[in-house]
Amino acid sequence: MLRWLSGDGSCKNGTCPTLWGTEDGSYVVQGYVITDPDRLAELTLAADETAVMIPASVLEGYFRAQG
Repeated sequence: MLRWLSGDGSCKNGTCPTLWGTEDGSYVVQGYVITDPDRLAELTLAADETAVMIPASVLEGYFRAQG
């Protein structure tokens, strides 16, 4: 089960970039699909990997809450 850790608190439809925690201590990041070919070319992704972009505020909010 995922547990909400950080995201846009004003998000009303649940489709905003969000950081989630899992029961086994991993993280799930919900963000915007990267479609820019230049950015994708900078990454080396395995066939079972993907990359998403999230606003810095999502991670900053999480780390602020931890401090």
